[in-house]
Amino acid sequence: MYVPKHFAETRVEVLHGLIRDCPFATVLVNTADGLAANHLPFELVGNALHGHVARGNELARLDGAEVLAVFRGPDGYVSPNWYPTKQETHREVPTWNYAVAHVHGRLKVVEDAAWLRALLERLTDHHEATEPQPWRVGDAPTDHVEKMLHAIVGIEIAIERIEGKFKLSQNHPERNRLGVIAGLRRRDGDGDAELAALMALQEESKA
Repeated sequence: MYVPKHFAETRVEVLHGLIRDCPFATVLVNTADGLAANHLPFELVGNALHGHVARGNELARLDGAEVLAVFRGPDGYVSPNWYPTKQETHREVPTWNYAVAHVHGRLKVVEDAAWLRALLERLTDHHEATEPQPWRVGDAPTDHVEKMLHAIVGIEIAIERIEGKFKLSQNHPERNRLGVIAGLRRRDGDGDAELAALMALQEESKA
């Protein structure tokens, strides 16, 4: 990934936070048929990612393979009209702000039924937490749960390297960055509030 110095995010706790907030990743791997991409939710456990796939998925047959998991945070278009300096010099152009974390590691296929069920219960409990009546794995008939468990395998990616790119207008003066935050909040499109909040948090960390 191309990462200019001012966009590099190296704080592990920040990158782990992005993974926890945006756990749906694109997993890239080389196969005998070429490059493959799969899209999966993960749980971050210590220094590893835990997830699951259908037995028919190519990942279920690639134990030990080198993989790249890409996690995307908020992103959005940035208008040059939001920069105060544009009004003065007109030497500004559009861009796109975003935050991503790239996890490099080795894939481990997990056949342990107890491990897999515990993972599914944790994932379900986490994502159902905001529901008025949270659904739990135990709500389904036992034979149905067993059938579903037999149809999937667990996967674990031990994190060997993690890199982050938070492109949040750090190459602009503070007044331009604040202008982008204001512009995002005013537009209030899909993901704009989240991107503005991330940029505001970045500004607070500099204070």
